[in-house]
Amino acid sequence: MKGVLLVNLGSPDSPTAKDVKPYLDEFLMDERVIDVPNWLRNILVRGIILQTRPKKSAEAYAKIWWEEGSPLIVISERFTEKLKEHSDMPIALGMRYGSMTIKNALKELNDKGVDEVLLVPLYPHYAMSSYETVVVKVMEEQERFFPDIKLTTLPPFYKNPEYIRVLSEKIAESLEGFDYDHILFSYHGIPERHIRKSDPTRFHCKIDGKCCQTNSVAHNTCYRHQCFDTTESVKAYLNLPADKVSNSFQSRLPNDPWLKPYTDFEFERFPKEGIKNLAVITPAFVADCLETLEEIAMEGQHQFQEAGGEGYKHIPCLNESDSWVKVMATWIKDWKETGALPA
Repeated sequence: MKGVLLVNLGSPDSPTAKDVKPYLDEFLMDERVIDVPNWLRNILVRGIILQTRPKKSAEAYAKIWWEEGSPLIVISERFTEKLKEHSDMPIALGMRYGSMTIKNALKELNDKGVDEVLLVPLYPHYAMSSYETVVVKVMEEQERFFPDIKLTTLPPFYKNPEYIRVLSEKIAESLEGFDYDHILFSYHGIPERHIRKSDPTRFHCKIDGKCCQTNSVAHNTCYRHQCFDTTESVKAYLNLPADKVSNSFQSRLPNDPWLKPYTDFEFERFPKEGIKNLAVITPAFVADCLETLEEIAMEGQHQFQEAGGEGYKHIPCLNESDSWVKVMATWIKDWKETGALPA
């Protein structure tokens, strides 16, 4: 029997420092998130970061927490339930970090007789700290606890025409009535070294302004290229003026070069250059989370307007929109019937 495993990032169980601390510990101790030797990661995470970050992060979570729970979890659960209405296959939801474990999701499928699973990392782009760590973790759990299950993985769908269509339609719908000067595509940031580590050629990815436009097998695992490709695809679909669209990267740790330009720097720069009405979309995520709801929708607006900006529009993620559900339902139906995966 075939089944589907959806996996997203995860969330603490509550917006309290007590629950945020173990969640952050699991997240930041992932060798694909902070990719330094284990002894150094222990010092950085458990000796420094976890001494102060849980309280601050809990306060941020409290700002965006819903009555039903974590927005990311609630949205992912709603998406899963809607998807089940379009499929007769068992579908389970797991999280890379937190109490909604991948192991439990695989067990749910295994208990229903599933022996062939389509793994769907809920990330449009390939990055070692998001897509790759999900795939590796699922493979580890499958090999250890469910060796009879066969795994197939949905590839990154950053340029799939149907994904671009529903993302573009979401943007267009959200922009109705908003007279924007500029649209910022703000993607989750990663260290520059992650780009180089993910380059199978070991020489193509120079992050020099040219490599992302020069065709290479490295693009299959290059997060930077894939982000830019998504923006260009949406820009073409919506016929957006080139001078009114740009990219940036949000969220970073200090003392390390991360992908640029930095979103918070752009928020301060734009008003000085006459951009008074700004729309911001976060296409690295398919479901709204702490990063989109607090950092971009709340703090981003405050920073932009403090710098002299006026109108600010945060465009929500695809979340559980019917059009997005139908696209995913088509992908898993095609896999079930023919084994085909989206291109």
